[in-house]
Amino acid sequence: MRHKIIYTLLLITISLGAYSQEKVTLSGIINMKTSTETIIGASIFIPGAKVSTITNAYGFYSVTLPKGEYTIVISCVGFETIEEHIVLAANTRKNFSMPEKSKNLNEVVIKYNGSANNIRKPEMSVNKLSISTIKKMPAVMGEVDILRAILQLPGVSTAQEGATGFNVRGGSVDGNLILLDEAVVYNTSHLFGFLSVFNADVIKDLKLYKGGIPANFGGRTSSVLDIYQKEGNNETFHITGGIGAISSRLLAEGPIVKDKSSFVVAGRTSYAHLFMKLADNPNSISFYDLNAKLNFKVNDNNRIFLSGYFGKDKMDFSNFFSNNYGNSFFNLRWNHIFSEKFFSNASIIYSRYDYGLKIKYVGIDWVSDIRNFNFKYDFSHHLSDKLVLNYGINSIYYKFNPGTITPMDSTSAINPDQIEKKYAWENALYISADQKLTDKISLTYGLRYSYFLRLGEQHVNNYANNQAVLFNPELQIYEEGKPTSITYYNKNKKIIEFGNLEPRLAVSYALNDDQSIKASYNRMSQYIHLISNTASVSPLDIWAPSDQYLKPEILDQVALGYFRNFPNGKYSLETEAFYKKIKNKADYIDGAELIAQKAIEQVLLNGEARAYGLEVMLKKNTGRITGWLSYTLSKAEQRTPGRNAAEPGINNGQWYRANYDKTHNLSLTAAYQLTKKWSFGGIFTYQTGKAATYPIGKYQYQGITIANYGRRNANSLPAYHHLDLSASYTPKPDSKKRWKGEWVFSIYNVYGRNNAASLMFEQNRETGLSEAKRISIFGIVPGVTYNFKF
Repeated sequence: MRHKIIYTLLLITISLGAYSQEKVTLSGIINMKTSTETIIGASIFIPGAKVSTITNAYGFYSVTLPKGEYTIVISCVGFETIEEHIVLAANTRKNFSMPEKSKNLNEVVIKYNGSANNIRKPEMSVNKLSISTIKKMPAVMGEVDILRAILQLPGVSTAQEGATGFNVRGGSVDGNLILLDEAVVYNTSHLFGFLSVFNADVIKDLKLYKGGIPANFGGRTSSVLDIYQKEGNNETFHITGGIGAISSRLLAEGPIVKDKSSFVVAGRTSYAHLFMKLADNPNSISFYDLNAKLNFKVNDNNRIFLSGYFGKDKMDFSNFFSNNYGNSFFNLRWNHIFSEKFFSNASIIYSRYDYGLKIKYVGIDWVSDIRNFNFKYDFSHHLSDKLVLNYGINSIYYKFNPGTITPMDSTSAINPDQIEKKYAWENALYISADQKLTDKISLTYGLRYSYFLRLGEQHVNNYANNQAVLFNPELQIYEEGKPTSITYYNKNKKIIEFGNLEPRLAVSYALNDDQSIKASYNRMSQYIHLISNTASVSPLDIWAPSDQYLKPEILDQVALGYFRNFPNGKYSLETEAFYKKIKNKADYIDGAELIAQKAIEQVLLNGEARAYGLEVMLKKNTGRITGWLSYTLSKAEQRTPGRNAAEPGINNGQWYRANYDKTHNLSLTAAYQLTKKWSFGGIFTYQTGKAATYPIGKYQYQGITIANYGRRNANSLPAYHHLDLSASYTPKPDSKKRWKGEWVFSIYNVYGRNNAASLMFEQNRETGLSEAKRISIFGIVPGVTYNFKF
């Protein structure tokens, strides 16, 4: 009997112990209190259980804990920290609303870095900027610009002043995957690089991945810039806008059905062309763009979003030429919560970039574009407090139109022509895991498989020995090959296919709550390419898919870093060393003509590229003065050896500087809150001059002086540097009225540095001597903008 009693008590003890360890899940959505916008990357920390997580790209969180009582702490940059006591006896769905931080002169925070969670996360080579920080930065003509803010980060540079796009860790412009609400943006500029296409008023969150890129991203070899638009306030109606020197903007947001659905619409337009007309200037340059988003809450488990963008640039230069270019996209997105641990997002996306050129004195009208139709379905499965699985599929169908040529009128000598269109289909599936092995070691690992298919309808050139580029041994130059035959592929017939496995791995080892060492490796494949032999993208450049001659680029990158938060989170330090290598890097033969090129394979060879360097970023996160110092020491090179012993290759097969190589890149960014009414910002930028090829001599041919150029990119333009300042004035910061106004004054390039966009070599007509002339774009550029909100 006694044994039975002991046995029964033992069973009860075991049962009670099992019950006490039974785990339940707390999940929900975290949003802003004032606007109900979901918050990306909010940190959820349960001190008693030493468990933490963050919200995903859609504001969803999930954390699994033993049953019991807990204090939950929720924090995010720009918001008041929330602490709440909660009793967990069963799976619980709980949403939180975070109030924005009020302006406090003694505690201006630009980046949340104080939590041990950030130190312990294996995420590295990632930068996130808050919109409030970006709006404090000086910009050209007083216009806030997201891409100019990104250029102040380590490892990020631009080829030259006024250049479109950006370069990351020695990568080309087309190596950046730029997403706006998950849709691909192919050209990021207005006014040929003067401004970006991103209206800061409508942007909610942005994150730049330079390495350690998660497995759900693919298709590029340099970086991922992931940007999300606002969802709209579903409680109250607001209007925000600004009137600037060259453009104005207006945003409206509010509820469609209160607490159920909302909208946001934002537009910008320039009016410099109106001033030109008043001054009898026959030239014209302008842009406009429109952002829109609808948000519907079907029920607690389902939300539907419809977002779009449409932008256009127009330029008209008297009787010479005119052109227009622009991006557009639409995205229908569905968020579904299957359970407390299981979340999904499905998207159907259409994206287009188009370019039109009219050369009036020739009578030619040329139009080209790239379109894609994209379906993606992503899942997030929170298996436990230490393991989260992410997996999904992605399918993109491409349609490339290199050029449709038509005569402008009946008097034109131009014959209609259509450069053959190209079609491709890119598919991928991935799985990745975020796992916490111990209190010190955390991992993110995954695998992506990408499959690319070139499709007909298209004629494909065939060449002797499969070589579209021929080497002339007498002249020691490469020349365009001549097709030996042509093969026609019917619609949707396979021309060629590629498949690649892309492993990803990132690990973090926490030395303590304030210091960690992180490492990452990732392989990525790029199947579409920008056909350009210049240092920066221009609207004239054409996108082309991989084929048997233009091979897919394959990237391997490793990085190692040390991260530290100093006491009280006042300062933080990030240092990273990286090395990356790219196979099948396209290189163009000397003298290659790319405009309206019908057979691009006849002017390119496949080589390799590499880049390596050290990045340092020191940030001051709190106080009246905030900002950061970033410095990058790096090298970016390219090499294309000969295909056999008799060929020299490009640049004699030796490594040479890439067009976007910048040995030194230094940026100092600061914001100063003087009073509630006045705040100031400043940016100083210094970069090594971009690579260039100078003439090393000259010779006479039939009475004409011809320059003899040296080895490719053996020289450099003068160093690039400038100082930008801004001041913001809020007349009535404590006003209780709905109307709130702010003046922003800015000066770009304060000391008038004439940075060289290029050098032009010519002969002085008076002295007969050769000379170099510096071509600059910007001098001192003042600006003023009035911002308002009600």
